[in-house]
Amino acid sequence: MFNRSKYRWSGLLLLSATAGFAQSNAPISANLPQGGSLKLRAASANAASYQWIKDGTAIPNATEPDYIVFSAGSYTVVSFNAQGCASDISAPVIITGNNNPTLTADVMIRKQSELRAVTVNDAFEYVIQVKNNGAGSASGVRVTDVLPEELTFEQLGTPMIGFANYNQGSKTILWEILKLENGQSADLKIKVRAIKAGVIRNTATVTANESDPDLLNNTSTDNKQVTGIVIPNVFTPNGDGTNDTFVIPGLEVYNANELSVLNRWGGTVFNKKGYQNDWDGDDLNEGTYFYLLRVQNASGTWDIFKGYITILRGK
Repeated sequence: MFNRSKYRWSGLLLLSATAGFAQSNAPISANLPQGGSLKLRAASANAASYQWIKDGTAIPNATEPDYIVFSAGSYTVVSFNAQGCASDISAPVIITGNNNPTLTADVMIRKQSELRAVTVNDAFEYVIQVKNNGAGSASGVRVTDVLPEELTFEQLGTPMIGFANYNQGSKTILWEILKLENGQSADLKIKVRAIKAGVIRNTATVTANESDPDLLNNTSTDNKQVTGIVIPNVFTPNGDGTNDTFVIPGLEVYNANELSVLNRWGGTVFNKKGYQNDWDGDDLNEGTYFYLLRVQNASGTWDIFKGYITILRGK
Protein backbone atom coordinates (compact mmCIF):
# COMPACT_ATOMS: atom_id res chain seq x y z
CA MET A 1 0.00 0.00 0.00
CA PHE A 2 1.03 3.63 -0.52
CA ASN A 3 2.13 5.22 2.79
CA ARG A 4 1.04 8.84 2.44
CA SER A 5 2.51 9.85 5.83
CA LYS A 6 6.02 9.14 4.49
CA TYR A 7 5.47 9.77 0.79
CA ARG A 8 3.51 12.90 -0.06
CA TRP A 9 3.37 15.85 -2.43
CA SER A 10 4.85 19.10 -1.21
CA GLY A 11 3.96 20.81 -4.46
CA LEU A 12 5.78 21.62 -7.68
CA LEU A 13 8.74 23.86 -8.21
CA LEU A 14 8.61 25.88 -11.40
CA LEU A 15 11.94 27.30 -12.57
CA SER A 16 12.81 29.64 -15.40
CA ALA A 17 16.00 31.37 -16.48
CA THR A 18 15.04 34.49 -14.55
CA ALA A 19 12.91 33.43 -11.63
CA GLY A 20 11.94 30.52 -9.43
CA PHE A 21 8.91 30.03 -7.22
CA ALA A 22 7.35 27.14 -5.31
CA GLN A 23 3.82 26.05 -5.98
CA SER A 24 1.40 25.27 -3.19
CA ASN A 25 -1.23 22.59 -3.57
CA ALA A 26 -3.45 25.04 -5.47
CA PRO A 27 -3.15 25.44 -9.25
CA ILE A 28 -0.96 28.24 -10.53
CA SER A 29 -0.24 29.63 -13.96
CA ALA A 30 2.85 30.89 -15.75
CA ASN A 31 3.53 32.43 -19.11
CA LEU A 32 5.98 30.72 -21.45
CA PRO A 33 8.38 33.19 -23.14
CA GLN A 34 8.30 33.19 -26.92
CA GLY A 35 10.87 30.63 -28.13
CA GLY A 36 11.81 29.85 -24.51
CA SER A 37 11.20 27.08 -22.00
CA LEU A 38 10.33 26.52 -18.35
CA LYS A 39 11.43 23.75 -16.04
CA LEU A 40 8.97 21.91 -13.80
CA ARG A 41 10.28 19.97 -10.82
CA ALA A 42 8.36 17.41 -8.76
CA ALA A 43 8.93 17.98 -5.06
CA SER A 44 7.58 14.69 -3.72
CA ALA A 45 9.57 12.98 -0.99
CA ASN A 46 10.93 9.41 -1.26
CA ALA A 47 9.90 8.94 -4.87
CA ALA A 48 11.56 6.27 -7.02
CA SER A 49 10.09 7.32 -10.39
CA TYR A 50 7.72 9.83 -11.97
CA GLN A 51 5.23 10.33 -14.78
CA TRP A 52 4.55 13.77 -16.20
CA ILE A 53 1.15 14.48 -17.74
CA LYS A 54 0.03 17.18 -20.18
CA ASP A 55 -3.66 17.97 -20.65
CA GLY A 56 -4.59 14.62 -19.08
CA THR A 57 -2.27 12.50 -21.28
CA ALA A 58 0.95 10.89 -20.08
CA ILE A 59 4.03 12.34 -21.79
CA PRO A 60 6.25 9.60 -23.31
CA ASN A 61 9.66 9.23 -21.68
CA ALA A 62 8.90 12.01 -19.14
CA THR A 63 9.85 9.98 -16.07
CA GLU A 64 12.45 12.15 -14.32
CA PRO A 65 11.84 14.56 -11.42
CA ASP A 66 12.41 17.51 -13.78
CA TYR A 67 10.52 18.22 -16.99
CA ILE A 68 11.25 21.04 -19.43
CA VAL A 69 8.14 22.67 -20.93
CA PHE A 70 8.19 24.06 -24.47
CA SER A 71 4.46 24.55 -25.12
CA ALA A 72 1.28 25.75 -23.41
CA GLY A 73 -0.93 23.34 -21.50
CA SER A 74 -1.91 21.98 -18.10
CA TYR A 75 0.92 19.98 -16.53
CA THR A 76 0.67 17.56 -13.62
CA VAL A 77 2.83 14.75 -12.29
CA VAL A 78 2.42 11.46 -10.44
CA SER A 79 5.24 9.86 -8.49
CA PHE A 80 5.79 6.22 -7.58
CA ASN A 81 7.58 4.62 -4.64
CA ALA A 82 9.97 1.66 -4.94
CA GLN A 83 7.04 -0.77 -4.79
CA GLY A 84 5.30 0.94 -7.71
CA CYS A 85 2.51 2.56 -5.67
CA ALA A 86 1.36 5.89 -7.09
CA SER A 87 0.85 9.16 -5.26
CA ASP A 88 -2.12 11.45 -5.75
CA ILE A 89 -1.90 13.49 -8.92
CA SER A 90 -0.33 16.89 -8.27
CA ALA A 91 -2.08 20.23 -8.57
CA PRO A 92 -1.73 21.52 -12.13
CA VAL A 93 0.64 24.14 -13.44
CA ILE A 94 -1.12 26.04 -16.20
CA ILE A 95 1.31 27.20 -18.88
CA THR A 96 0.03 29.89 -21.25
CA GLY A 97 1.46 31.45 -24.38
CA ASN A 98 3.84 30.12 -27.05
CA ASN A 99 1.35 27.69 -28.56
CA ASN A 100 3.50 27.22 -31.65
CA PRO A 101 6.99 26.94 -30.21
CA THR A 102 10.15 26.16 -32.07
CA LEU A 103 11.10 22.73 -30.81
CA THR A 104 14.49 22.50 -29.18
CA ALA A 105 16.67 19.58 -28.14
CA ASP A 106 18.12 19.12 -24.65
CA VAL A 107 21.08 16.80 -25.21
CA MET A 108 22.79 15.49 -22.10
CA ILE A 109 25.90 13.38 -21.49
CA ARG A 110 27.15 11.07 -18.76
CA LYS A 111 30.66 9.61 -18.60
CA GLN A 112 31.61 6.91 -16.10
CA SER A 113 34.62 4.65 -15.63
CA GLU A 114 34.61 1.08 -14.34
CA LEU A 115 33.95 0.90 -10.61
CA ARG A 116 36.78 -1.58 -9.94
CA ALA A 117 40.15 -0.55 -8.49
CA VAL A 118 42.80 0.32 -11.10
CA THR A 119 46.57 0.42 -10.71
CA VAL A 120 49.27 1.90 -12.94
CA ASN A 121 49.47 0.09 -16.31
CA ASP A 122 45.98 -1.37 -15.92
CA ALA A 123 43.55 -1.18 -18.83
CA PHE A 124 39.97 -0.16 -18.02
CA GLU A 125 36.85 1.15 -19.75
CA TYR A 126 34.81 4.32 -19.83
CA VAL A 127 31.17 4.35 -20.92
CA ILE A 128 29.79 7.54 -22.46
CA GLN A 129 26.00 7.85 -22.68
CA VAL A 130 24.19 10.60 -24.57
CA LYS A 131 20.46 11.27 -24.41
CA ASN A 132 18.02 13.75 -25.89
CA ASN A 133 15.63 15.09 -23.24
CA GLY A 134 14.24 17.86 -25.44
CA ALA A 135 10.87 18.17 -27.11
CA GLY A 136 12.38 18.05 -30.59
CA SER A 137 14.87 15.83 -32.36
CA ALA A 138 18.57 16.58 -32.00
CA SER A 139 20.58 16.71 -35.21
CA GLY A 140 24.29 16.91 -35.81
CA VAL A 141 25.08 15.54 -32.34
CA ARG A 142 28.83 15.70 -31.61
CA VAL A 143 30.52 14.10 -28.61
CA THR A 144 34.16 15.00 -27.94
CA ASP A 145 36.50 13.49 -25.37
CA VAL A 146 40.14 14.54 -25.07
CA LEU A 147 42.16 11.95 -23.16
CA PRO A 148 44.43 13.41 -20.44
CA GLU A 149 48.17 12.74 -20.33
CA GLU A 150 47.72 10.08 -17.63
CA LEU A 151 45.96 7.79 -20.12
CA THR A 152 46.89 6.03 -23.33
CA PHE A 153 44.28 4.94 -25.87
CA GLU A 154 43.66 1.20 -26.30
CA GLN A 155 40.43 0.57 -28.18
CA LEU A 156 37.22 2.24 -29.32
CA GLY A 157 34.00 0.29 -29.16
CA THR A 158 31.37 0.34 -31.89
CA PRO A 159 28.72 2.90 -30.87
CA MET A 160 25.06 1.94 -30.73
CA ILE A 161 24.35 4.62 -33.33
CA GLY A 162 26.53 7.04 -35.27
CA PHE A 163 30.24 6.91 -36.03
CA ALA A 164 33.24 7.30 -33.70
CA ASN A 165 36.96 7.69 -34.32
CA TYR A 166 40.15 8.49 -32.42
CA ASN A 167 42.74 11.10 -33.44
CA GLN A 168 46.10 9.97 -32.13
CA GLY A 169 47.76 13.36 -32.60
CA SER A 170 45.28 15.30 -30.48
CA LYS A 171 44.23 12.31 -28.31
CA THR A 172 40.64 13.21 -29.16
CA ILE A 173 37.66 10.89 -29.52
CA LEU A 174 34.91 12.25 -31.77
CA TRP A 175 31.50 10.56 -31.86
CA GLU A 176 28.99 11.93 -34.38
CA ILE A 177 25.28 11.09 -34.52
CA LEU A 178 23.13 12.37 -37.38
CA LYS A 179 19.89 12.38 -35.39
CA LEU A 180 18.81 11.63 -31.82
CA GLU A 181 15.06 11.54 -31.25
CA ASN A 182 13.38 12.87 -28.11
CA GLY A 183 13.98 10.35 -25.33
CA GLN A 184 16.51 8.36 -27.35
CA SER A 185 19.88 7.47 -25.83
CA ALA A 186 23.07 5.75 -27.00
CA ASP A 187 26.29 4.41 -25.45
CA LEU A 188 29.95 4.29 -26.47
CA LYS A 189 32.71 2.30 -24.74
CA ILE A 190 36.32 3.49 -24.67
CA LYS A 191 39.20 1.31 -23.47
CA VAL A 192 42.25 3.11 -22.08
CA ARG A 193 45.36 2.34 -20.01
CA ALA A 194 46.51 4.24 -16.94
CA ILE A 195 50.19 5.25 -17.05
CA LYS A 196 50.32 7.51 -14.00
CA ALA A 197 49.03 7.25 -10.44
CA GLY A 198 46.65 9.75 -8.88
CA VAL A 199 43.15 11.04 -9.62
CA ILE A 200 42.56 11.15 -13.39
CA ARG A 201 39.97 13.71 -14.52
CA ASN A 202 38.45 12.96 -17.90
CA THR A 203 35.74 15.21 -19.39
CA ALA A 204 33.39 14.59 -22.30
CA THR A 205 31.06 17.14 -23.92
CA VAL A 206 28.07 16.98 -26.27
CA THR A 207 26.54 19.54 -28.64
CA ALA A 208 23.77 19.56 -31.26
CA ASN A 209 22.59 21.90 -34.01
CA GLU A 210 19.42 22.86 -32.14
CA SER A 211 19.06 25.39 -29.33
CA ASP A 212 19.70 23.70 -25.97
CA PRO A 213 17.69 24.94 -22.93
CA ASP A 214 19.97 23.30 -20.34
CA LEU A 215 23.71 23.61 -20.98
CA LEU A 216 24.64 22.34 -17.51
CA ASN A 217 24.17 18.69 -18.60
CA ASN A 218 26.25 19.03 -21.78
CA THR A 219 29.47 18.18 -19.92
CA SER A 220 30.38 15.18 -17.78
CA THR A 221 33.61 14.60 -15.85
CA ASP A 222 34.77 11.27 -14.42
CA ASN A 223 37.34 11.23 -11.60
CA LYS A 224 39.24 7.92 -11.52
CA GLN A 225 41.61 7.02 -8.69
CA VAL A 226 44.63 5.12 -10.01
CA THR A 227 46.89 3.45 -7.48
CA GLY A 228 50.64 3.63 -8.05
CA ILE A 229 53.11 0.77 -7.87
CA VAL A 230 51.86 -2.21 -5.88
CA ILE A 231 54.89 -3.96 -4.39
CA PRO A 232 54.41 -7.56 -3.20
CA ASN A 233 55.84 -8.57 0.17
CA VAL A 234 56.70 -12.19 -0.66
CA PHE A 235 58.06 -14.27 -3.53
CA THR A 236 58.99 -17.95 -3.82
CA PRO A 237 62.12 -18.66 -5.88
CA ASN A 238 61.82 -22.46 -5.82
CA GLY A 239 61.99 -23.17 -9.55
CA ASP A 240 58.35 -24.14 -10.01
CA GLY A 241 57.78 -21.44 -12.61
CA THR A 242 55.40 -19.45 -10.44
CA ASN A 243 56.39 -16.32 -8.49
CA ASP A 244 60.09 -17.22 -8.89
CA THR A 245 61.28 -13.60 -9.19
CA PHE A 246 60.57 -10.35 -7.39
CA VAL A 247 58.02 -8.82 -9.80
CA ILE A 248 56.80 -5.25 -9.25
CA PRO A 249 53.70 -4.64 -11.44
CA GLY A 250 53.69 -1.26 -13.18
CA LEU A 251 57.44 -0.70 -12.89
CA GLU A 252 57.89 -0.69 -16.66
CA VAL A 253 55.88 2.51 -17.18
CA TYR A 254 58.40 4.66 -15.30
CA ASN A 255 61.30 6.39 -17.04
CA ALA A 256 63.97 4.92 -14.76
CA ASN A 257 64.30 3.00 -11.52
CA GLU A 258 66.80 1.68 -8.98
CA LEU A 259 66.19 -1.20 -6.56
CA SER A 260 68.25 -1.94 -3.44
CA VAL A 261 67.67 -4.88 -1.08
CA LEU A 262 69.18 -4.96 2.40
CA ASN A 263 69.49 -7.62 5.09
CA ARG A 264 68.50 -7.14 8.73
CA TRP A 265 71.88 -5.60 9.57
CA GLY A 266 71.60 -2.97 6.85
CA GLY A 267 73.99 -4.63 4.43
CA THR A 268 73.15 -4.37 0.72
CA VAL A 269 72.53 -7.82 -0.79
CA PHE A 270 71.19 -6.62 -4.16
CA ASN A 271 71.32 -3.38 -6.11
CA LYS A 272 70.26 -2.70 -9.67
CA LYS A 273 69.59 0.40 -11.77
CA GLY A 274 66.98 -0.27 -14.42
CA TYR A 275 65.58 -3.29 -12.58
CA GLN A 276 63.71 -5.67 -14.92
CA ASN A 277 61.66 -7.77 -12.47
CA ASP A 278 64.22 -10.59 -12.77
CA TRP A 279 65.81 -10.94 -9.31
CA ASP A 280 65.45 -14.52 -8.05
CA GLY A 281 66.88 -13.95 -4.59
CA ASP A 282 70.33 -15.23 -5.62
CA ASP A 283 71.55 -17.66 -2.94
CA LEU A 284 70.09 -15.79 0.00
CA ASN A 285 68.54 -17.71 2.87
CA GLU A 286 64.82 -17.73 3.45
CA GLY A 287 63.69 -14.80 5.55
CA THR A 288 62.71 -11.16 5.51
CA TYR A 289 64.73 -8.46 3.76
CA PHE A 290 64.16 -4.77 3.25
CA TYR A 291 63.93 -2.91 -0.06
CA LEU A 292 64.30 0.66 -1.22
CA LEU A 293 62.88 1.40 -4.66
CA ARG A 294 63.40 4.70 -6.48
CA VAL A 295 61.37 5.44 -9.63
CA GLN A 296 61.48 8.46 -11.90
CA ASN A 297 57.99 9.69 -12.77
CA ALA A 298 56.79 11.55 -15.87
CA SER A 299 57.72 14.95 -14.39
CA GLY A 300 61.35 13.83 -13.94
CA THR A 301 61.27 13.70 -10.15
CA TRP A 302 61.98 10.57 -8.12
CA ASP A 303 59.44 8.73 -5.96
CA ILE A 304 60.76 6.49 -3.18
CA PHE A 305 59.12 3.31 -1.87
CA LYS A 306 60.32 1.42 1.20
CA GLY A 307 59.18 -1.87 2.70
CA TYR A 308 60.02 -5.49 3.34
CA ILE A 309 60.11 -8.60 1.18
CA THR A 310 60.08 -12.21 2.39
CA ILE A 311 61.84 -15.00 0.50
CA LEU A 312 60.24 -18.45 0.77
CA ARG A 313 61.89 -21.39 -0.95
CA GLY A 314 59.93 -24.37 0.34
CA LYS A 315 57.97 -26.37 -2.25
